[in-house]
Amino acid sequence: MIDVEDRTTAEVADQLAIRRLLTLYARGIDRCDIETLRAVWWPGATADYGTGPGDAIEWSEGVVVALAQMRRTQHFLGNMIVEIDGETASTETYCRAYHEVDAPDGPFEMEVGGRYLDRLERRGGEWRIAERRYVHDWNRNQPSTARWEGDLYGNLLRVGRRKPDDPLHTGA
Repeated sequence: MIDVEDRTTAEVADQLAIRRLLTLYARGIDRCDIETLRAVWWPGATADYGTGPGDAIEWSEGVVVALAQMRRTQHFLGNMIVEIDGETASTETYCRAYHEVDAPDGPFEMEVGGRYLDRLERRGGEWRIAERRYVHDWNRNQPSTARWEGDLYGNLLRVGRRKPDDPLHTGA
């Protein structure tokens, strides 16, 4: 039997493992890293981003193709509530996602705010997502105000890119 002190330590470890997993999802999306995305889902996991549930790994493969066509994206995870019940957990995670795309009149920004409602399972000591439902809370769309040239930004040596060209992978 686990005493209270050990149970607390185990629960903290589970919380940290789940938070890391959800953060890896954001990295996988923004770097268009399909290997990382595949690793956050259990085989047979479902993902519903508002149009109905589907296979999460198939969704990931399709979304990487779509996101790779965008100039850049950044998913930022905020408030996160993790509730663990044995070998399962449920989470509510706030997300803000920035997307810059090419449009007929020039670069265009799309920003969305929402929440991931996840059900996770621990199998063999490893946490992964078994089911995801996305809740869309708000959005903002406008011509891009990003600047990539000039003295202030044009001289930056390290700029985020997709895998394998991102500094995370190149060491630059």
